[in-house]
Amino acid sequence: MGNRQEQNSGTREVREAHKFDLAPLDAFMRKNIDGYAGGLAVTQFKGGQSNPTYLLTTDAKSYVLRRKPPGKLLKSAHAVDREFRVIGALYDAGFPVPKPYAFCEDESVLGTAFYLMEFVEGRVFWELDLPQLSSRDRRALYDNVNQTIAKLHNYDFSAIGLGDFGRPGNYFSRQISRWSQQYKASEIELCRDMDRLIEWLPENIPSEDGASVVHGDFRLDNMIVHPHEPRVIAVLDWELSTIGHPLGDFTYHLMPWQMPEIGIGSAGLLGRNLSELGIPSEEEYVTRYCQQTGRSDGIENRNFYSAYNFFRLAAILQGIAGRVRDGTAASAHAASATKAVRPLAETGWQHALRASDAT
Repeated sequence: MGNRQEQNSGTREVREAHKFDLAPLDAFMRKNIDGYAGGLAVTQFKGGQSNPTYLLTTDAKSYVLRRKPPGKLLKSAHAVDREFRVIGALYDAGFPVPKPYAFCEDESVLGTAFYLMEFVEGRVFWELDLPQLSSRDRRALYDNVNQTIAKLHNYDFSAIGLGDFGRPGNYFSRQISRWSQQYKASEIELCRDMDRLIEWLPENIPSEDGASVVHGDFRLDNMIVHPHEPRVIAVLDWELSTIGHPLGDFTYHLMPWQMPEIGIGSAGLLGRNLSELGIPSEEEYVTRYCQQTGRSDGIENRNFYSAYNFFRLAAILQGIAGRVRDGTAASAHAASATKAVRPLAETGWQHALRASDAT
């Protein structure tokens, strides 16, 4: 499996497929960013598999650039304009995100749309058991992550300027349709359990509706943690964000507690001695979230949400596999994503069967 912390941390020389001319970018930054004085150098972050992300350094300051990848892209994917908008609204509301600087849709500058934001100095943890931390700091960090997603879901999205950022209502039916289409567009080989989920999920959506800002990929390695303290100082990668159902977002975030060994990425928390590690159990974590979001009845229909989220993650990884096929994937490790689709779909179908047994 390799060391995810080592594989994904830091930067590397820009991949050949993602290189661009610095001169037009330098001119754009001189015109649009206060205090920018030139002397630009660029490297590419190792982590991340969707939108190529770069560290821009100057003698005075560092910046982060995220752009659409070049080449053939799936419809609605890589929406850097939406990322820039949601980060701006949340930054103004006091949520921990990097400060946004400028958005550029003029493709003559870099070849694709991009935006620039603050470089936040801190730690990114790629292993869910946090071997670098003490038991006490593990618990404190997990509690702070829980507080952070609850804070996101508690916002009145219209009040912070995101009233038209997505359509409230029918979230799961729209998402299931979207990811089914994306999966089929990227399909390389038949997967029976994905086909079963595509048929089963739309017929079994819970009746409870809700709407909030949702991140869409709220996981530990999409956060920057304070350099010395166990707290989140920036949430990254808002490409999948929209107005959606908070329970879809939160139960996706719960997947590490349910994730079987699938041969790629972190091994998850399933079967680990969490109390020894200082990490809350799944039930403790759910209870804490419900306390902070006013859900006195807890979360019903958990097996549906789990089935949906394993299906959705399998579809996302199939999209990465499709980009590997098409030569547009941003991470050197993206090719391994293909291996995870089948076991994720199998796990999702097992949750669907449990949901059916419970009714």
